[in-house]
Amino acid sequence: MSRKLLVINGPNLNLLGKRKAEHYGSLTLETIEDKLRHTAEDAGLEIAFFQSNHEGEIIDRLHSAMGSVDGIIMNPGAFTHYSVAIRDAIEAIQIPVIEVHLSNIHARESFRHKSVIAPVCIGQIAGLKDYGYYAAVHALNEFLDRDGA
Repeated sequence: MSRKLLVINGPNLNLLGKRKAEHYGSLTLETIEDKLRHTAEDAGLEIAFFQSNHEGEIIDRLHSAMGSVDGIIMNPGAFTHYSVAIRDAIEAIQIPVIEVHLSNIHARESFRHKSVIAPVCIGQIAGLKDYGYYAAVHALNEFLDRDGA
């Protein structure tokens, strides 16, 4: 039985390839998902994708992941900095989550430096553009190997 990963992308990530390439790169979300699908398949993993601009939909998707996925890669977008509700949902589901950001949030405006999500994640990858997602697939797989999941 192969492991199942879920990638959740938050607000405005559906506009990748159309906005601020200097921060987010020039690839579309669909292109990143296609590359991630190949990365996961090469590692023997199943992968699914979800994107929403709505906090409640993201929370509902996190809840529905219980019992159906082994790990989550999440780019919460702007929710990173203020969504205690998403933070609490991650903590509640007890599924390992890696937080990913295309840009280096720590080198941008000061309001972006703090993540309320990171403390309930197993790690955070920021600033590597789309490579952060691919690294997260491998890191999550290794984490699950060590934890016997």
